[in-house]
Amino acid sequence: MLTKQIYRIGVCGFHTSSRRCAAQGPMFDTQKFVEDITRDGKFTEEQAKVAANIIANSINDGIELYASNLITREVLNKMSYKQKVDFAKLKGELQMIDKSDFNSIKNENERLRSELEKMRIKFKEEINKSLSSVRLDLSLEKGRIREESSIYDLKIKETDTRINQEIYNLKVQIDSVKTTVLQWLFGVCAGTFSLVLAYARLVS
Repeated sequence: MLTKQIYRIGVCGFHTSSRRCAAQGPMFDTQKFVEDITRDGKFTEEQAKVAANIIANSINDGIELYASNLITREVLNKMSYKQKVDFAKLKGELQMIDKSDFNSIKNENERLRSELEKMRIKFKEEINKSLSSVRLDLSLEKGRIREESSIYDLKIKETDTRINQEIYNLKVQIDSVKTTVLQWLFGVCAGTFSLVLAYARLVS
């Protein structure tokens, strides 16, 4: 008959009914496992025992392999202490750097800052000069355009005046021609009327 074995999975490994690891991991009950897989008759008791042992051994080997790769608290403390020592050493070395190096870096920084400020002022002056030149050119161009516009306006006015004068002269000529034509027509009509009267007298 299969002896009932209970395996618990934890940091300490597998133990048979061990109180020391009772609260450290889940329980693997081989007896219950055998009863479960033999209940429906697909496995014999011997086959179930073999399967239970294989599973228990596989789990145990996996836990042991996992535990062998874990870092112990002692090693972790040593690594932490070494890192603290290295950090303290580095901090001390940084504090021991010659003060003149810092002064040199500071002076170089000030020099660069001064040069940058000079360049900024120079660029600003150049930009202002360029803007002034552009403004002057625009002002001159506007003045030239206004002058040309005034000249064109004057020429347009002169042309309008000349056209109006020509139209007036043409109207005067037309009126004169109309008057002459009317006078001629009146003379022709008067002569014709006189001839008609004379002819009428002769006939009568």
